[in-house]
Amino acid sequence: MGSLFDRDMTMDEIMRRWPATIRVVLRNGMLCVGCPIAPFHTLAEAAREHELDEVALRHALEAAVSSKTKSRTVMSSPSGLQRA
Repeated sequence: MGSLFDRDMTMDEIMRRWPATIRVVLRNGMLCVGCPIAPFHTLAEAAREHELDEVALRHALEAAVSSKTKSRTVMSSPSGLQRA
């Protein structure tokens, strides 16, 4: 199965389409929420700018979407993402 996120999707698109991803973004010290660059930065670019592993970030975002869809509960555990 492919990724939920198209390689050209911006962080702004991801957060607007799947609000559950905002918690992951903030938990990882990313200030994409309200950032004037978010409508232009793809997930890969944002991960690189914030020195995060892109694959791990993608999986964390997908897990947030999946978790929210399946259980309608908010994730409360730390993400555990490592800096790249």
